[in-house]
Amino acid sequence: MSDDLQVLRESLRRFAEDRDWGQFHTPKNLAVSLSIEAAEVLEHFQWLTDEQSKNLSPEQRDKVALEIADVLLYLLQLADKLQIDPVAAAKDKLAINGDKYPVDKARGSSKKYTEL
Repeated sequence: MSDDLQVLRESLRRFAEDRDWGQFHTPKNLAVSLSIEAAEVLEHFQWLTDEQSKNLSPEQRDKVALEIADVLLYLLQLADKLQIDPVAAAKDKLAINGDKYPVDKARGSSKKYTEL
């Protein structure tokens, strides 16, 4: 795991320990919270056109940034509880996706790998 993520993970651990929140941070509760926060990111894009979503105002961008932070924090806590290195898992998944979506078949296509 990168040094920045390790520092962030330790900060999250201390934050939760200082507040005695570990008792609530079960994998299930963290996964539920992660899903809720991801939906809150999506809420900022509800009813926007594709073009509007690419050109958020500074205020909108700041609000989305805070929601993205919530998603990252819950994801990191969930990975920590399950003893998963999220960077290693992401690298593994990228390799798997590379096999599923070879460049010569997937380039410029939005089809699922089973349809290529």
